[in-house]
Amino acid sequence: MIFDKYITRYEKELRNSIIPFWEKYGIDPAGGYNNCLDREGRVYDTEKHMWIQWRCVYTFSVLYTSEFSKPQYLEYAKQGADFLMRHGKNSSGNYYFALNKRGEPSTAPYSIYSDCFAAMGCAALYRASGIQKYADESRRCMTQYIERIPNPKGKWDKSENGRTKRLTLGHYMILANLGQVLNECLGTTEYERHVRSACTKVLDIFWNPELEILFENVNTDNTFDLDSTEGRHINPGHGLEALWFIMQYAEKTKDSGLIEKCVRYTQKMLSFGWDKKYGGLYYFLDACGRPQVELQWDRKLWWVHNEAALAALYAFHLTHSRIFLDWFKKTDSWMWKHFPDKNYGEWYAYLNRRGEAVSSLKAGKWKCFFHLPRYLLTAIELMKKERDG
Repeated sequence: MIFDKYITRYEKELRNSIIPFWEKYGIDPAGGYNNCLDREGRVYDTEKHMWIQWRCVYTFSVLYTSEFSKPQYLEYAKQGADFLMRHGKNSSGNYYFALNKRGEPSTAPYSIYSDCFAAMGCAALYRASGIQKYADESRRCMTQYIERIPNPKGKWDKSENGRTKRLTLGHYMILANLGQVLNECLGTTEYERHVRSACTKVLDIFWNPELEILFENVNTDNTFDLDSTEGRHINPGHGLEALWFIMQYAEKTKDSGLIEKCVRYTQKMLSFGWDKKYGGLYYFLDACGRPQVELQWDRKLWWVHNEAALAALYAFHLTHSRIFLDWFKKTDSWMWKHFPDKNYGEWYAYLNRRGEAVSSLKAGKWKCFFHLPRYLLTAIELMKKERDG
């Protein structure tokens, strides 16, 4: 079977490299997680970033309910969630962006992604534990996340009236996934309309039919701005992540229309984002090929490749088209050649365009125990579905 060797490799990486690294170095006995770790697992900063912390709660909770379950995974998740629920919120119930090691707030709650991943982490922990307070907190945070989308930064927004207001792909991409997670983990259908609405927005508003790309930002009247770098900004990883979220939903609902759009868009985004000289996928691109103002635009990031591989694998799973199997194999080959650290475990986060590590960090403000284990778990599940018919 074509996926047998992949399943073996993915399971070995999860069991022997990724989980052991986080068990050994990521758990903070004082509460929460060490989310700034160098190559060898040493803590280089004691700041605790909320969206990172809650992602760890989510992953340990999911592992506990998976085929790889161990009793301690539930304890890791509960100690993290209880610490964050006790220390992480302001008087309005919004989660701060960051705490210091002692659990004191260090950065204001300007990011709705703190609330988003609190909702996700608590939902998964409720499914794992059956403890009602986590379900209640999940619903509360989900309400806050949805309410904040029109004005995500609130009073912490530095913009003035002259700045063009945008809709951002990430907000709806996350909502499409978050609603599915809450529906499944809480045993409800109450977020179905939010999932459906988010899927529609991603596919119909952010897709540019002339350029055939998913844009990161569109104007609030649903038009595209090709006269600014922000308007032309493309994040291939976000686009592909959104597409596999929607394919996951489309498979559950047997929506052939969504599937058709997603697989077509996936092929376009993979082709657009691929570096044809050095291989791998770019971090950022300009829709019209103009200069990218982000200095890290040509970096190769672990999560972009995780999400690209999943999008290709989902598209193959739904269509059995050789095109997507080839894309999966190509992305997998490049990724596994460059990102895993064979000496200390886990994966490098940031490579240069040629695929050479430019940082020794294994976890930080943007990388944690989330994208990589989710990719491995989801890919294993999909490949076993294919193998077992």
